[in-house]
Parts: sequence; C-alpha cells; structure tokens
Amino acid sequence: MVRGCVGTPGGMAGIELMSAAFEDHEPISRRYALEGEDMSPPLSWSGVPDDASELVLMCEDPDAPTGTFLHWVVVGIDPHSSGTEAGRLPPGGTPLVNGFGQRRWDGPHPPPGDDAHRYFFRLYALREPCVLPDAPTAEQVHRAVEPRELASGTLVGVYRR
Repeated sequence: MVRGCVGTPGGMAGIELMSAAFEDHEPISRRYALEGEDMSPPLSWSGVPDDASELVLMCEDPDAPTGTFLHWVVVGIDPHSSGTEAGRLPPGGTPLVNGFGQRRWDGPHPPPGDDAHRYFFRLYALREPCVLPDAPTAEQVHRAVEPRELASGTLVGVYRR
C-alpha cells in the first residue's frame, strides 16, 4: 500500500490516504485516465476521527489550462469506511457533477504535450454535513468543507499524455 500526505488544520491528527495503484507524487496508470478504462483508482484511508459525521472525497487538477478542474467529488461517505475499490463509489457516497458535466469519476485528460498535471485526491472528515451545489467548483468544495473539517488527507498522482 502506498501512503499519501497527511494534513489537517492546527496540527490535529490527520487522515492517511493511500492507493494500491500509484505512489504519492508518482504517475497514475492510463487505466484510470479518461483515455484508458476511465475507472476511479482504488483508495484506502485510516485515521478518521471517531466523531466525524461524514467524509467528502474530491480529485482536482490545479494545472488545467482553464483553472482548477474538478474530476470527482463524492459527499456523504460513511465515516466508518476505510476505502473503496477501483471503479466503485466509496460506501454511502453520492457523486456530484464534475467538471465534465458528469455525476461520476472522469479521469486525467490533460492537453497533449503539456507537462504532467498533478491530481490531488483529498479526503475530508467533517463534524457535520456540508451543503454543496449539484455541480460545484473545486473552490466551492474547499469553502464548504474547511469550516467543518476535523481532519483531512491528501494523495497526489501525476499524469501526462
């Protein structure tokens, strides 16, 4: 299992976000890209606080030419879960509309010839559920979760076409 970054506000204990498919800051397989099988990668996590009411998962590309692009956002994830298999929604999760206009995972698809883009997978443990628009921007997700955040974890993959 490959470990990601642990991070939370104020030095609290963080969530460890991992994937069996890629290492932190290493390439994501074409299998998980839009031009491949376009399935979400397997993810696992630990360190979710006992008092979390829900988890929110997002994947964003801050290197997109038009600004930060949201590839996946899932709300209402069971805080007692410990991960999700490739191509599956996390337990209890509800996907919102991503930057492609779809209610699902849509994998990396940077413009051909661009330097590798970074894909930030972020998992937030919230003290209370957050309210988001049906098709949020990455900025709207951050603004909604940060005041409710108990802990978070980040795993970064890179992809180039």
